[in-house]
Formats: sequence, C-alpha cells, structure tokens
Amino acid sequence: MIPDAIALAGRPVVVGSGIAGLATALFLAPQPVVLITKAPLGEAASSPYAQGGMAASVGEDDDATLHLADTLAAGDGLCDAEAAGRILSGAPAAIEALARLGTRFDRDKAGRLALGLEAAHRRRRIVHADGDGTGRELVRALREAVRRCPSIAVLEGMEVRRLFVQDGEVNGILATGARGTLILPTGRVILATGGVGGLFEHTTNPPSSFGQGLALAARAGAVLRDLEFVQFHPTALARGTAASGSMPLVSEAVRGEGALLVNDRGERFLAGTPGAELAPRDVVARAVWRELTAGRGVYLDARRCLGRRFAARFPAIAALCADAGLDPASDLLPIRPAAHYHMGGVEVDAQGRSSVPGLWAVGEVASTGLHGANRLASNSLIEAVVCAREVAESVAGGAAEVPAPRALALVPGEQNAARVRGLISRHLGVERDAEGLRIAVAALRPLAESAGAAADAAAVGLMMAVSALTREESRGAHERVDFPERAAAPRHSRATLRAALTAAAALEQPEMALA
Repeated sequence: MIPDAIALAGRPVVVGSGIAGLATALFLAPQPVVLITKAPLGEAASSPYAQGGMAASVGEDDDATLHLADTLAAGDGLCDAEAAGRILSGAPAAIEALARLGTRFDRDKAGRLALGLEAAHRRRRIVHADGDGTGRELVRALREAVRRCPSIAVLEGMEVRRLFVQDGEVNGILATGARGTLILPTGRVILATGGVGGLFEHTTNPPSSFGQGLALAARAGAVLRDLEFVQFHPTALARGTAASGSMPLVSEAVRGEGALLVNDRGERFLAGTPGAELAPRDVVARAVWRELTAGRGVYLDARRCLGRRFAARFPAIAALCADAGLDPASDLLPIRPAAHYHMGGVEVDAQGRSSVPGLWAVGEVASTGLHGANRLASNSLIEAVVCAREVAESVAGGAAEVPAPRALALVPGEQNAARVRGLISRHLGVERDAEGLRIAVAALRPLAESAGAAADAAAVGLMMAVSALTREESRGAHERVDFPERAAAPRHSRATLRAALTAAAALEQPEMALA
C-alpha cells in the first residue's frame, strides 16, 4: 500500500537513516516528521561500520581549543575555523544527549568515559562504545528511540528519486518502492544520505552509497563544494569482503594502541615520517599506496602492542579478521587504502541550509567547513549529531504549507554505480593527474546526461572529476602527481551540475579552456 501523501503532506522529510538522519528526526520531536529510507531503518548505511568513535574534548587535559587546533592542522588550510569551532564546542553536549537516548558508551572502573587515541589527535579524546562497535551501538540506540517516537513516520523500502523545485524552492519529493510511487508535497527536505564510497571498487562503505544525496541536490540546482576531496582509509583489510560488500576496516584506533605498518621486507616505511603511523590519514594512505604500486605488500602488525588482548579491545575487528582466516595476535594483517569518507558535499550554512531554499543537508552529504581537505579521525560522527540538532532547530521554524508539485512525465529508474566504478577508481583514486581526469570527464559526461541506471553516479563522478581537474595543486586528500606542490593561497572549489556539464563540453573543444 502506498503511504498516504495527504496525511503526510507538509511535514519535514528526512532522507536517510544513518546517524545523521536518525538524530535529526529525533531532535525535531515533537514536530511530526517523515523519515524515508530505502533499506530497513539504520541498515545499508555507513554509520554501523564506524569503529573508532566520536572525538570530543571531555578529558581533564583537553579542551575545545586543542581539538580545534588538531582539526585545522589536518584540514590543510580549508577548514572554516568558525564553523569548526562551533561544531567541536558542541561535542561534549552531544555525547551527553546520546547517553540520555540510551547509547552505552565504554567507561572506566570509576564510571568515566574511556578515551582512545587516533591519528593527528594530541590528546586521548575518542569516545567509543562496545570497543570498536561505536557506530553499531549509536545506530541501535537511535533506531530504538525513533521506533518509540510517535511524531516520526518511518517509510522503509522507499527511495527518493527526485526533488521537486518550483520558483527556485523545494516543494516536494518523488519516492518509489515496492509499494509504488509517492509524490509528497513538502517545503522542507533534509538530506542525510551519506557519502560516495560506493563509486570506488575498494571502499569501506556499503557499495550502495554512491552519492545519491549529492545527485538529488545537484539536479535541484544546489551548489556543491570541495567534491575532489575523498579520504582513503589507509588500513582496509585486503582479504575478504564484509557481508555488506564493503571492505573490512581495521580502525585507526589499532594504530593508536601502538600497531605498526611494515612492508613485505619487514621495513617500517613510515618510521621517518612526522607522526609515523599516526600521521594524518592522507599521508599514511599515500605511503601505503606507493608501497603497493612498487609491488610490495603492506601489513599492519599488532602482535607486540596488543597480542592476545586484541580480541578484547577490538572484538568486531577480530571477528572480521577471523572471517578472513587471520588472527591479529599472531598474524600480520594485509591492508590497502580504500575510499572511506567524503570531505566535500552540499555547501551549507551554520543551520545546514543549502543554496536552494527548503533544502538542508546533514552528515557526510554536507560540507559544513569542519573537515577541510582532510577529515580528522572521528570528527564525522560528532559532526553528524551536533549538526543534526542545528538543522532540526532551523527546519522547525519553516512553513508547512506548500503548493503541490507537478508530476514528472517519466519516473527516474533505479540507479547504481556499477558502470562507472572502475573508471572512477582508476582516475580519482589516491593519486591523480590531468590525463586521467580528462579521460574520466569525457567518459562520464554522456552517462550523466542520459536516462540510464548510471546517470546519477556519473553526474556525481563528473562533478568530482571536474573539481579535481581544476585544482592544480596537492592539498590534503587531493594528490595531483603533476602538481605535487600546495598552492600558496587556499581556495574552495564549488560545483553545480550545469557548470560541470558545460566544463566537460568545453574540454572536447581544444580551443576552449576549462573554466
């Protein structure tokens, strides 16, 4: 049975049921809200796979100023210091709110939050739950709270395919599922759809997460920012595949406990790098990538620092290793970089509002200014919760009455990234160059303009490739082998789908320069 559009009309619509979506819906209570999710509530999202935890300055030797300084250093000149300071200052209160909602954080014998250390943090500030199961525990607590909340109408098994825009403002959504097609009038849509890891062959995200929220926003005319910045986690387990289809992740927290990276010669190849194994993720990922491209195997060695304690401290990772026939207490763990997190996204203001009135974005799909060119470990989950409250407060003040959207002549079909995954992996990976990016742009443009199953994935990939091509420098997670130096003046890149298509067409005409 198709949901009753009349009964739900005018309510805010949250798209996505990871941590950002679940928290936004809860913070909107008691205002009625619709939460739409293609998969069962909380599943097929990246959130349950988050192992490390949530960064928050709750330790006695820590404060938000130190947390901000570490974040700005990792962001390599592209963080918005004001936005980052605001979000990080809200981290301790967000932890308290999650605890009130039922999240079971790990604590020491005195009842204080147990704090871990991760790369590029100068303090132990990683709040975690169930050892390395933080994301899973957060989703459990938030999902149960959503199920209990009478003001949240959950529509599972439905996928939002398009946003309706009239006179420059959002006025509805089109969603489809096994029960049929739903056109829901609303002037308030919150995208909480996650990232782009599914555009890559090697990813720690579910392959189904390939930038659908970015495509929705772009086709609605929104401005997207810094799409070229994709963080590759340096230690994905290079053996076996998780049930979700993603690569098993070996959390950075393992290196925080003293694990080392070695090649197949037994060399600790990061020993001379500032920070060594706990250098920023982009530095470690490139070092691992270069070892692999030189034909050497790369391994994580936790045998001495953790040994038999590994399974107790990291039970989920130990189970993933066991599935792959490995024991971290006695075996070297083969690893490789995998697409993990997208620093770019829909450009939003302090309230999460996009450039299109009536459209908000929260979580990985949004570009808030916190992450810059390279996300500091464990800042993403805290951003999702802090910004979910800010978005909810902004959305709550919006008008409920909107004109009915016009039906589309053709309902867009189901989308997937299979056709573009190899192309994007080859040319938008850990290292890039102009030749490869031009190849990607030329191949992605016709797909993005088509009505085929790869249209949305190609549109997102095209905007990413054009942004990467115009950034003629190496900064943070964006490494141009043909432009190895960092530019003197940091700048953001901004993209719209129309501009990306225009730029792609210009590249096919030698006499025209890329704008």
